[in-house]
This record gives sequence, C-alpha cells and structure tokens, in this order.
Amino acid sequence: MLNIALYQPDIPQNTAAIIRTCACLGLKLEIIKPAGFVLNEKKLDRIYMDYLKDCEIFYHESFDTFVKSKKQKRVILFTTKTKNNYTKFTFEKNDTLLFGSESKGVSEEVHETIKNKLNIPIKNNTRSLNLATSVAIASSEALRQFG
Repeated sequence: MLNIALYQPDIPQNTAAIIRTCACLGLKLEIIKPAGFVLNEKKLDRIYMDYLKDCEIFYHESFDTFVKSKKQKRVILFTTKTKNNYTKFTFEKNDTLLFGSESKGVSEEVHETIKNKLNIPIKNNTRSLNLATSVAIASSEALRQFG
C-alpha cells in the first residue's frame, strides 16, 4: 500500500485536506512530529468531516524514528530542490511519498538521508504548489502506475 508522509506539517487545513485525500484513495498517512498545531482542533472538522475514521494515521516522534520504520522500503522525497520529474519515476506499491512542511520544507538532514527525490514541474516564475495539491498530484500518478 502506498503511504504519504508529512514532515512537520504546520498548516492544519492542508493536513486535514490530506487526511481526506488519503481516506478517499485508501492511502496510509504518516506524520513526522513535531507538527505546528493540534490535529484534533475543531476548525478542522469541516475539512476532513467524517473522513478521519477512514484514514489510517501513524505518528513518528522524530525523523529518526520514521527512517528506522522504513528499513526495507523506499522513501521518495518531493522537493523543489531537484530536477527529477515525478512522471519519469517508476513507483512501487510499498513506497512512501514524503512531503516537507509548508513553511520550511525539510531539513538538510532529510535531504542527505533520502536517496530518491522528485519534483512536480511548475512555471519558472512560481515558487511552489500547495502541499495538499502536491500530495494529490503525486499519489494520483503513483496509483495510475499501479493500474
């Protein structure tokens, strides 16, 4: 099963939208702490509505515990700091797609640790896509490849 991992997310509405996406597509969600908010805040209810019960969520206390849990599995980092186009990559069913926080991305340690790095190409005069949009695009491509 495809996993989505969020590295220290800091915008609750994006995380709620990703919970909903994961529930609808049958993806597992992993959250690497610390997050910049409390996940069960009332304001999230409208976004993930009743989808929280349909989303399998795992929490990792740190990036180290996340990496240890992935011993024999591939982790693919989505980042603006590579030219490797996500549509040219062959995904596998047990991959974990890792996304950085909205405000900071991922640490240098994460960049150094993760071998596979992919980019979703955007226009040169723009900075980045919304996190929830990036998760939807990347997971849709991986699921498309699985048939």
